[in-house]
Amino acid sequence: MASVYLYAVSYDLGFAPNPFGGLCTLACCKPNIRAKAQADDWVIGMTGVKTKPALRCVFAMVVSGATTFDDYWTAPEYQSRRPVRNGTPKKLVGDNIYHRDSRASPWLQENSVHSKLDGTQCPLNTAHDTRINRVLLSDLFVYFGASAPAMPQAIRDAIGYSKNSRDYRRFDAAKVKPLLDWLEPQVVAQRNKVLAPPIDFVSSSKRYSPTLQRMI
Repeated sequence: MASVYLYAVSYDLGFAPNPFGGLCTLACCKPNIRAKAQADDWVIGMTGVKTKPALRCVFAMVVSGATTFDDYWTAPEYQSRRPVRNGTPKKLVGDNIYHRDSRASPWLQENSVHSKLDGTQCPLNTAHDTRINRVLLSDLFVYFGASAPAMPQAIRDAIGYSKNSRDYRRFDAAKVKPLLDWLEPQVVAQRNKVLAPPIDFVSSSKRYSPTLQRMI
């Protein structure tokens, strides 16, 4: 049975997830979800405490596969997802940021949202992200961004989801059928579309500080 992973999107930059170019990827953040989610599972991001009002659906994706950081970096079809920090907002938030000189070498981190302010490697973000060497891929998703709709109260009541947990919650798909019945027609009708810019797109040039736990 498919699983459904719900989590709170702390900052919606278009970085995690990255929904651009007809593909939705989760390459950074949420290592526990990246470790466990399998093909046909759902990953759904909701607004939380840092992105009010809460319990709006930022994106919903069905996992179609996964790859490693090494293969994500080298595969030609993903090279457009590498960050360009003097580029457009979409390029600023590229999530293809980790690679190694060899499989036994330390991870290198590209100048990106998860780097230090001067663009050099941030060891804390690197350690957190690469704890799980896995990137989730989806070619069946909808990204609402700034047009994120509120989860209807009736659905929240039906699935017992009154607030976002600290990390994420996993449900069996059958247990959250009302939620999927609400989202699935929207995913099918607007497949792989970015319906609005990310909520925090104006902050795309900023960096995430793991010590301060905020964008700077």
